[in-house]
Amino acid sequence: MKILFASAEVAPFSKAGGLADVVGSLPKELEKDAEIAIFTPLHGCIDKEKYGITEVENSEMWLTFGHQPHKFNLYMTKLPDTDINVFFIKNDWYFSCFREVYPKYLDPRYEHERYISFSLAVMEYAKALNFRADVIHANDWHTAMLPLYLHSNYKFDEFWKDTKSVFEIHNLAYQGIWFNDVIDFANMRKDIVYNQWGCEHYDRVNWMKGAINYADRVVAVSPTYSREILTSEYGENMDYTLRGVQYKLRGILNGIDYTVFDPKKDKALAKNYDVKTLAKKEENKKAICEFFGLEYNPERPLIALISRLVDQKGIDLIRDMQYELQNLEADFVFIGSGDSSYENLFIWLSNNTKNIRAYVGYDAKLANLLYAGSDFFLMPSKFEPCGLSQLIAMRYGSLPIVRATGGLEDTVTGYPLDNSNGFKFWAYNGWDMLNAIKCALYVYTDKYVFDAMRKSAMEADFSWKRSSQEYLNMYREITNK
Repeated sequence: MKILFASAEVAPFSKAGGLADVVGSLPKELEKDAEIAIFTPLHGCIDKEKYGITEVENSEMWLTFGHQPHKFNLYMTKLPDTDINVFFIKNDWYFSCFREVYPKYLDPRYEHERYISFSLAVMEYAKALNFRADVIHANDWHTAMLPLYLHSNYKFDEFWKDTKSVFEIHNLAYQGIWFNDVIDFANMRKDIVYNQWGCEHYDRVNWMKGAINYADRVVAVSPTYSREILTSEYGENMDYTLRGVQYKLRGILNGIDYTVFDPKKDKALAKNYDVKTLAKKEENKKAICEFFGLEYNPERPLIALISRLVDQKGIDLIRDMQYELQNLEADFVFIGSGDSSYENLFIWLSNNTKNIRAYVGYDAKLANLLYAGSDFFLMPSKFEPCGLSQLIAMRYGSLPIVRATGGLEDTVTGYPLDNSNGFKFWAYNGWDMLNAIKCALYVYTDKYVFDAMRKSAMEADFSWKRSSQEYLNMYREITNK
């Protein structure tokens, strides 16, 4: 079986969020049962020399969009520690000119053009490479055009006639919406795709709706999220469409790569440890306190937050409870970037409080050190399709404090249940979050229960092994292979 993955980001080459981790790790587990190729844009931030990325011979290709020819080139390397080919599509006008995966303040029309051109280039380069995929696995709205291209432009193409498609929703809030003239730019037949059972949504093009309608299977990244998005509260105006295709909707929990996130071998840590040597974890807490100018106290818990600073992540609850947090017998360290109002809040708190420190931006090594150095990990999300941060935190023995939604509900067993590995609150308000934090602080004083919960968290299995089998069964279901 041949599987083609297409994604706007792939770890470790380019990363802005959890999507990169998923596409960079799931294929590793599938490799023994399928031949896999991954396609992603060659962003300007990708270090070609570091990862041995070289241009494919005679790769230059010209494609026309909106009566304007564009030049593409194809580069490739192997996904680390695998034989999986990763192909990078280079275009100087749309991708390699930026040092970020998702540059801020782009004109929306231009952003649509970027991913339309990438998606069509994926189809053409796969043909040029003779990679006749049994399944195209598209991820989020950036590659939602692929099921539409299969349904329209390539419907009667001999090369693609037996290819099925899977569309994965990592976050329903971002759907790819624009005016219908963008279909002309994409060289698609408007009479085929622009209708209510295609990509037309409230008199606009909605690429995600088109992919949901035309893909053979639709995947949400956790079982709870797959049910939540059928409701008006979480459905982002797409719940009606999703309820109409429930027969092909699946909820498959994300995992993490335990070879990448391993406190026993992670070089970013001040001191490595495992579930049997948890006492060594304290050295990482000392390193974090020293880095952020906090006084180290083994009896005082450290609570971490590593997140995009956007409304979805519940940062407004922290804003609402900022004065209450300052009066708790605990220290807080926040890492993240996003909305300027939240960035300014974190900078102010860092400069004007005794127990709250922040790093505005993202540093992967510092983030891993914080996972290892913290006692608790805060995720008060308004909604969370799956969430990888809580899985990483548990792997490093930092107990998550989460709002019970989406993948957080599926992965965290709340105190005081048997084998509890974290703390939950349900209503989306600051007082409930504060009570969950206070519960965690109470448990911290009981070292027997606290250590038992840490061991339970570290021994939980959220690797890709189980989830990858569900993906494989789904691929076989639609291809009969």
